[in-house]
Amino acid sequence: MRRPDDSPRRWALLASEQYSFPILRPLAAQAIARGHEVAWLMRDGLAPSMLPGELRLRSRSALKAFAPAAVFATVHRIPPWLPGLQVQLFHGLNLSKRDPKRGHFRISDLFDLYCTHGPVTTQPMQALADEHRDFLVVETGWPKLDTLFAGAGERALALRRAAAGRAVVMYASTFNEPLSRARDCLPVIEELVRRGDRYWLLTLHPVSPPDLVEQYRRLAGANAVFLCAERLADMLHAADILVCDTSSVIEEFALLGKPVVSVCHRQPQAFMLDVGSPDAIDAAIASALADLPERYSLTKAYADAIHPTRDTGSSARVLDAVESVLRGERATPRRRRRPVWRRWWRSWRMLCELLPG
Repeated sequence: MRRPDDSPRRWALLASEQYSFPILRPLAAQAIARGHEVAWLMRDGLAPSMLPGELRLRSRSALKAFAPAAVFATVHRIPPWLPGLQVQLFHGLNLSKRDPKRGHFRISDLFDLYCTHGPVTTQPMQALADEHRDFLVVETGWPKLDTLFAGAGERALALRRAAAGRAVVMYASTFNEPLSRARDCLPVIEELVRRGDRYWLLTLHPVSPPDLVEQYRRLAGANAVFLCAERLADMLHAADILVCDTSSVIEEFALLGKPVVSVCHRQPQAFMLDVGSPDAIDAAIASALADLPERYSLTKAYADAIHPTRDTGSSARVLDAVESVLRGERATPRRRRRPVWRRWWRSWRMLCELLPG
């Protein structure tokens, strides 16, 4: 709950994509539990995903009137005109999905505070903070994982029951075409689902091509179910093993200590059983499930580096970090530059999409 020295504040949550909701909603719940007010910024296309009781700011005048003390974002680029402290939470755990200068460690001069997940994120970000001297880094953990570490709920248990004693295999893929293997894997997954000796949990990234999503949906039946990204935590808890390409779902699965078969991963880690062709998936699943003790030790070592905390307190730590900055307990050596004219047109268009009124 809110501490006595923390007066109620207002926070704005920037939901730029569908994947933003499971990251930001645990933070919203923690903020409301502390007595704060929360409002959302989003494009019209995401509005149908709002839950009852969630407040959306639809105009720049509404944002000005709401006057948030901080704006929390999951993407690297936000309009530079937003009020309050700008807080970066990141949209995934995968550090090897892209070149470091294009991924987690891309500095855009738009954020005041980076809330990192674990040592492999914190240490490089702190080195950049020491270099730039105009933003702060605090290791808080990732709010999205508060839901995951809360344990398996009834919906996850229902997925296990649907398997009727069979091994449960989760299949997921990124949307990024150079890294995605979803089209290549489709014929193999279709055959393995048809065989019926395992139960499949199928999902694709929310912005995957609609035609590809529809092809995977058609595999649902007695041996498989297709679920949207909002059910990710349920799938992670229910599955015995994950089959995936270069997606941060791998990192989330690894935090539960379970084996991973990766397909043509950009930079496979020691705990993954990486295969160079979809045709090798079936044998790799059997091998990984037969070698669980060794796989577990490798997986745990990796998980401890990317996200050592296993509690449900990441959202609380994020808010504590922001509060400490607002109270002046943490200060950067110099004021952050506000690059209003940097990529002006792109930033203005994004602002108009988020606040169309």
